Amino acid sequence: MADATSGRGLVGELMAEFLGTLILILFGVGVVAQVVAAGIGDHDSITWAWGLGVALGVYVAARISGAHLNPAVTLALACFKGFSWRKVLPYFLAQTLGAFVAALLVRWNYTEALAKADPGHTLKTQGVFSTLPGNGTLPVSEWGALRDQVIGTALLVLVIFAVTDLLNTPPGANLTPLIIGLLVVAIGMAWGADAGYAINPARDFGPRLASYLTGYGSAWRDQYGNPYWWVPVVGPLAGGVIGALVYRVAITPYLPRAAGEEQEPGRVPAPESQNG
Repeated sequence: MADATSGRGLVGELMAEFLGTLILILFGVGVVAQVVAAGIGDHDSITWAWGLGVALGVYVAARISGAHLNPAVTLALACFKGFSWRKVLPYFLAQTLGAFVAALLVRWNYTEALAKADPGHTLKTQGVFSTLPGNGTLPVSEWGALRDQVIGTALLVLVIFAVTDLLNTPPGANLTPLIIGLLVVAIGMAWGADAGYAINPARDFGPRLASYLTGYGSAWRDQYGNPYWWVPVVGPLAGGVIGALVYRVAITPYLPRAAGEEQEPGRVPAPESQNG
């Protein structure tokens, strides 16, 4: 996912990361609010809206910032694709702020529905904003959820590296964001039971903070009363690096390389008409 066009500064990149993540969370947290608080939709509508939210967020931001929209992706690109380490923390902050603001908008918009479904703002609707082990119902521990987040995010980043690698077989016709969105749909359908497939520290921490500041006093803990907020932060960061490492070791050395062809670190290539 991308290097900025010449002349774009860090401020523009951070704005793109903020807005792209905001779009992602508006669709993702919004659909969960609709299903949980209003009873409209089901698990499949949640997975599809999250995936489409990712795709649309990437389309918004990719040309300017690379549309990481996820600290786990940013960290993996810094470790293995030459993304500037000085930008890592600013990207983290922009992504988390975008998720936080989006969650506040969803919380505001669904105020009445959430109050009717859960007047005490308890764990019953906390899952609208952030994840829980076993989605709050299955007998999954914090460590089981951590395992799940490492595996799920490793899968996410490995495939992202594959579909954005110009030396591999990347999607054409500007379809990469859509493919990444479908990847998130697939992860949600296959890896959503144990920890709600946060696979993104900003996606979980930003909305968790927003819910805490707007009445969800138990936001930082799980259904067992244990601190849980760190699991969907640490797990994805570790898993992203692992997934990138697997791609680097198992795929990268065996790809054919065209003479003089190098891919910019984590950037969407310019359209052919601009490449001259």
